[in-house]
Parts: sequence; C-alpha cells; structure tokens
Amino acid sequence: MYVNSEQALDSIFLSYDKILKKLHQLGLTTKQGKEITELDLRKAIDVMLEKHPTCRWRSEKIKSRKYFILIEGYYWLLNVYFQKEKSLIDADIDFFEDRIKQYEELLKVENNQNWWKENMDIKQLCKYFDRKETTIRKAIKQMCDNGFGQYKFLINNKGVISSKGVKWLCKNVFKKKYLELLEKYKMELTELYIEKGYIYDEFFGKN
Repeated sequence: MYVNSEQALDSIFLSYDKILKKLHQLGLTTKQGKEITELDLRKAIDVMLEKHPTCRWRSEKIKSRKYFILIEGYYWLLNVYFQKEKSLIDADIDFFEDRIKQYEELLKVENNQNWWKENMDIKQLCKYFDRKETTIRKAIKQMCDNGFGQYKFLINNKGVISSKGVKWLCKNVFKKKYLELLEKYKMELTELYIEKGYIYDEFFGKN
C-alpha cells in the first residue's frame, strides 16, 4: 500500500518530535508537574519497549538516524505512562483491555478467552505466577480476607485454589501475569488485523 500524505502517515506512526509536540499541546506534564522534555520521552519509550517488546511499537533504524513510534504506542504513552490517575500496572491493564475490545469490534471477533480453567495447588501456583511459596500463601490469605475463602479448599489434605480463585489472584494480586495474558491475546488479534489488510507495523521506509 502506498501512503503519501503526511497526515495519513501521522495516523500510522509519529516521530519523537511530533509526539513531544502533541504531549505539550495536550498540556501533559511529568509526575513532578514539569514540562515533558525529549529526555523524559526517551525514558518513557524505553519503559514502553521493556514492558511490551512483542507489540513492535518502535521502528528499526535502517535508512536514517530517527526512530518512529506506531500510533498505538503513542496512545500507550499518552494513556499509560504520562497519566497520573492510576498506577502504571492498572493503567496498562486498562489500556490492553480497551485495545482488545476495539480489535474485537473491528474484526467482529467474539471474546471466548478463558485463561483460568483448572484448579491449582500451591506448587502449581508457584510455577504459574513464578513466585515463592510464601508469596503465594500471602496472596491466598489476601484473597480470603477479601471475602473469597470459598475459592480455597482441601483435596486429600492438600490446599487447592479453584479456577475462579486463580483468576482472582491473577487480576488482583499478580497483575503482571494478567497483563502478559492480555498482551499475548492482543497480539493474536493484531496479527489477524494485519491479515485482513490493515496497516500495523509498516513504516514505509521512513526509518
């Protein structure tokens, strides 16, 4: 696909300079209330790439010394990194849930994801969340203290957490795991989006 208009290109990806200009126009500041500098933006992009490398939001340097950021990455910076109302992990989760919903509506895909189908004992939970047993037990206590003790039961004198309990732990305690699941599913939808002929990580030789 040939895209010539600068306005059309800006709807697909943006240079660092254009992102910085947009952030200034929106009146966004750092968490310290200062104007966002180029250094602040670069740090934000480093965090973005570290947290979400599979999303392919930044171009490679091939023909020039400039990087470009996909518009989806720009919205991540806007709605996750530079927002101040939520914690970074909660804003990140909200962002991916929203993007998934948008992809599903556009692609007319029904969300039938069920990541929590099995009950798990302590050892399985340690492996699933990559956490030590003491951390898992504290999380289970937190779940019970929040009124969900019914998700914990015994089988052959072994403590087991129901699939609903695993889901609760994932969404409320081990949010990084939940975010990983969301990102994986979001990228599956992204690949379908590309297959349907939509533009995603195409930088048209600008980099």
